[in-house]
Amino acid sequence: MSFKIAIIGAGSVGFTKKLFTDILCVPEFKDIEFALTDVSEHNLGMIKAILDRIVEANGLPTRVTATTDRRKAIEGARYIISCVRVGGLEAYADDIRIPLKYGIDQCVGDTICAGGILYGQRNIPVILDFCRDIREVAETNAKFLNYANPMAMNTWAAIEYGKVDTVGLCHGVQHGAEQIAEVLGAKSPGELDYVCSGINHQTWFIELRLNGREIGKDELVAAFEAHPVYSRQEKLRIDVLKRFGVYSTESNGHLSEYLPWYRKRPDEITRWIDMSDWIHGETGGYLRYSTETRNWFETEYPQFLEAASKPIDPQKRSNEHASHILEALETNRVYRGHFNVKNDGVITNLPRDAIIESPGFVDRFGINMAAGITLPEACAATCIASINVQRMSVHAAISGDIDLLKLAVLHDPLVGAVSTPEEVWQMVDEMVVAQAQWLPQYAHAVPAAKERLSKSAVKTREWAGAARRSVRSIEELRAEKAALKQAG
Repeated sequence: MSFKIAIIGAGSVGFTKKLFTDILCVPEFKDIEFALTDVSEHNLGMIKAILDRIVEANGLPTRVTATTDRRKAIEGARYIISCVRVGGLEAYADDIRIPLKYGIDQCVGDTICAGGILYGQRNIPVILDFCRDIREVAETNAKFLNYANPMAMNTWAAIEYGKVDTVGLCHGVQHGAEQIAEVLGAKSPGELDYVCSGINHQTWFIELRLNGREIGKDELVAAFEAHPVYSRQEKLRIDVLKRFGVYSTESNGHLSEYLPWYRKRPDEITRWIDMSDWIHGETGGYLRYSTETRNWFETEYPQFLEAASKPIDPQKRSNEHASHILEALETNRVYRGHFNVKNDGVITNLPRDAIIESPGFVDRFGINMAAGITLPEACAATCIASINVQRMSVHAAISGDIDLLKLAVLHDPLVGAVSTPEEVWQMVDEMVVAQAQWLPQYAHAVPAAKERLSKSAVKTREWAGAARRSVRSIEELRAEKAALKQAG
């Protein structure tokens, strides 16, 4: 087979490498072309060198090109994969820093909450540019695979306004299933069968069977509470499991910022989180992790390049959906996964226009969703609260309506639990002004926002958050990795 895959945001070096090697684990895909594109020539050069080394080491005919000309990369592509982070770490730092001034403590801030909503405002205009290029120069009926957050908002915009065949992809379901299989004592994750459904980052394991035996709430609670690690790291998820009756896919830290109950009081936050790793609830945890990862990669690049000389091992193919979807579409080997698509009645008690994450099957005929799923009422209620925020956020990003943007932020569950309307109005003005270079749709609103800020009487505070850690130096990271290696 010979076709072209364009990867937008290919400067996400580690993730691009994973997608690349996964796809080349499919025997029929050796003779395809990968077109890499990014706004950073520096990052493009690094990832192309790594992928070229992989191709050479494995004696493959695979072609790899790299260009900052996105349209050229997309031209003639059958599949377009996006893993962009618009505004980079600079804008992301403001997504965390500015809301903290108003008492809003986020662990990740890339899905909803104040940071995720502004992230969506930066992404959506760019997503629509991608869609225009796909419609105009990609292969007819090309498929757009979106890995970028905020997943639901990006996918919603691409489908509803970009008019491109789009699916959103995430690995939260797989990771949650691996956890459940482990606590239940399964020999491998394959022993666990499940139905998991909801919206991205708020997906729920509504049916569980281990080797055919149905697993109920009480057994699952007991298994998590008995686990020596997860009982400490996943306190909030376990509490939600006890109250809702089903386990959430999302990490302890992520889940905490989608709900209005666990992060609204600084003295309560530390009760529900764990500081052993960023993902369990640390203030600005993913920002710290991302910053350290970037610094580590820049410093240790020669080692990454050397590691690319190893043969590809199909046994180490990851459970990221992209390669499996492409394999099913091209070879008709059926794949079952969990995909972000427009609801259209698949989940009976969520709005039809929402972007859901739910089970589906892929073959030559495309992605075919399993319809007729009904969520437990509490799960549906929690999802609907987020969907309403997502819908307003998408419409604000499309229209450039700053008043609608403020209403979207006001209706966010955690923001509403922490901040007053006056605080939200000023916070959004401050974020729009700070990120104006990535928000072209709000250019007309920036002067008035600056004027309001100059006259505002709303008080803020300089606050690092309830559980902040400093970015570690390269030397500290090396020492930690050495200690872990010695211990292991």
